[in-house]
Amino acid sequence: MLSPQSPVPASQAAKMGEAVPADAYIPGVEEHHITINGIEWRCLRAGSGPALLLIHGLMGFSWSWRFNLRELARKFTVFAPDLPGCGFSQRADCLSGSLESDADGLISLMDALGVKQFDLVGSSRGGGVAIVLAGLLAEQDLLHRVPRMILCAPMNPWSSFGQRRVRLLSAPVGRHFVIHLAPHMHSLLTMYYRDLYGDASRIAPGSVEGYEAGLVVPRSFHHLVRIMRGWHSDLRQIEAMLPLLQEVPTLLLWGSRDTVVYPSSAYELQHRLANSKVLVLDGAGHLPYEELPTDFNQVVCDFLLHTPRTGLEMRGPTTAATHLQSAAPPAGRDDRQQPRFAG
Repeated sequence: MLSPQSPVPASQAAKMGEAVPADAYIPGVEEHHITINGIEWRCLRAGSGPALLLIHGLMGFSWSWRFNLRELARKFTVFAPDLPGCGFSQRADCLSGSLESDADGLISLMDALGVKQFDLVGSSRGGGVAIVLAGLLAEQDLLHRVPRMILCAPMNPWSSFGQRRVRLLSAPVGRHFVIHLAPHMHSLLTMYYRDLYGDASRIAPGSVEGYEAGLVVPRSFHHLVRIMRGWHSDLRQIEAMLPLLQEVPTLLLWGSRDTVVYPSSAYELQHRLANSKVLVLDGAGHLPYEELPTDFNQVVCDFLLHTPRTGLEMRGPTTAATHLQSAAPPAGRDDRQQPRFAG
């Protein structure tokens, strides 16, 4: 069922020529294709050790972890899938685009891979998927399968998170723009991507081209519209799942210059997750794993390798490291400003 570099059927819209284009290729990792509930997923795998599942955000795919995969693979067996409808996984009109459908698919993926227990790292919308995934397991009395979580600026109901823009882009005129015009506006993608960084001078060459390679796959923006149409119900599900996750040691990781999911919302999440800690990467924006990958990788390893799986109350002081600032709620910052829409 699972084989490296297995061919993707020509009938699938996700296929681009014979292989993933060079712009979106990450050397030194295995590429697998596996069918889950009739949908073919692409998943990257590297390393050995405890299992670690990386979940990308909105408009991203496994390429998002290009600065993290090989480094984390020194300590973990790392899995980085392209969620259905994203990157080089299959597009299909039957996909709902909900957090629950992606979370359920990821559980099935890890089952198919024979992985019984795995830590989670989820970014932005992928952080929402991680919360729902853990909640689904908790409902089945299987929460022990997720020993620890790192939520990197996860979507949540306590950040205004461009909700007006979501409503606009979900309306008929907005859907027309997303599906028919946005895919042809390279400058719009470039501007959008720059806004995700705290310091745009840190953007590595080829980054925009890599993301664009995963978005030019036919029907990518149709799936984006499906995601946005369910955005508000997904936020409600996140809130409903949080009470089930009190036992999971959780790191809430933010960039101090995140204008997409405000750092202030981290403390609302911390209040609702008894076994959680907030850590802020000073100067980073919404994608700290890209912008400050060395610091991000160190934080991930420190937390996952040195945090007990149970019985830990983590509200004590945060250990400082380069570019890290302590987890005190920011003074004078609230969520009344309009954030940019991203995930």
